[in-house]
Amino acid sequence: MSAPAQGVCVLGSTGSIGVSTLDVLARHPQRYQVFALSANGAVDKLEQQCRQFHPRYAVMADEACAERLRARLAGEDIEVLAGTAGLEFIAAHADAPIVMAAIVGAAGLLPALAAVRTGKRLLLANKEALVVAGQLFMDEARRQGAELLPIDSEHNAVFQCLPQTAAGLAGGLTGDLAAQGVERILLTASGGPFRGWSAEQLQQVTPEQACAHPNWAMGRKISVDSATLMNKGLELIEACWLFNARPEQIEVVVHPQSLIHSLVQYVDGSVLAQLGNPDMRTPIAHALAWPERIPSGVAPLDLFAVARLDFQPPDFAAFPCLRLAYAAIEQGGGTPAVLNAANEVAVAAFLDHRLGFSTIPRIIQQVMEQMGQQTAKDLDALLQLDRESRQRAETLITSGKTEV
Repeated sequence: MSAPAQGVCVLGSTGSIGVSTLDVLARHPQRYQVFALSANGAVDKLEQQCRQFHPRYAVMADEACAERLRARLAGEDIEVLAGTAGLEFIAAHADAPIVMAAIVGAAGLLPALAAVRTGKRLLLANKEALVVAGQLFMDEARRQGAELLPIDSEHNAVFQCLPQTAAGLAGGLTGDLAAQGVERILLTASGGPFRGWSAEQLQQVTPEQACAHPNWAMGRKISVDSATLMNKGLELIEACWLFNARPEQIEVVVHPQSLIHSLVQYVDGSVLAQLGNPDMRTPIAHALAWPERIPSGVAPLDLFAVARLDFQPPDFAAFPCLRLAYAAIEQGGGTPAVLNAANEVAVAAFLDHRLGFSTIPRIIQQVMEQMGQQTAKDLDALLQLDRESRQRAETLITSGKTEV
């Protein structure tokens, strides 16, 4: 007799990661059942997903959108909830032992933390949860025995290249990398759509250009982060927490083809790499079934068609966001939360045509300088730090005082 299907909660189901997750789940109906879905404001898309997957719960970010969805789903046996409370409820529900955390930005922190606090298997695609509250998050995961599996293609690749005996939290190292013979982690970066551009060229970048990633299909915010290399900076901070690594143990390598997703270098000279086509269904399927392997729907990699793989160092001068991320994690405390909050506000202003592309890192640097060294020790302090940093960033943008 086969085991019953496991319930899966997908936080952020209408985004690119959420859609890919549902695609993988649909390929294994005997193994997984969609328990709950959530979206920010995409009522039409969430309605379609609800009709296809018939979850027990659906959550919208605000009550107005939730009311619209309730009207659309009248007659369906689906309970529609709203807000952070609704997200935390479905993330912590006992009938969903697996939670995909794919909400973009700091908004995903509280529901992801709710899943960790109930000892779930958490598929973490929301890197901001660790950027904002890394120590608190990892401590809670260890305390509750949660399985924390990385979904970012780079972190998932690192996890696959590490000794499995080192995975104390199914993805989070509890010991020293050196004890596992690891010398350093090499995080690959595509370089985004502006790889090779000068600082002068970057001043003219439009939101449409920044959102046109050459390799990956992603949402607008993460696409801009990729274009500024802030996405790689956030991944650097996330990797420090996931793998118990120091910043100097992680090197960013620009790899335009996005076929090697990351590498691990060992003290004996070995370098292990994880390769695959740039499709998020691979890390999603890996994390869903770990330590087993299941089909993901991703086409196999054709090395003869690829023919070549290129590597180069990142340009810290043209893309200072990466430098700021290194500075934030080295400074520690609440500084990564400040970095993330200022970046989210600056990127939103850029997408609204209120801020130039090259001004994004200036806003972040100014907010970091204004806030100084921060030692937020609990969740309330971190959330307050997040709010204050956002206010400072918005004030700088509104005033036009963006010189560094």
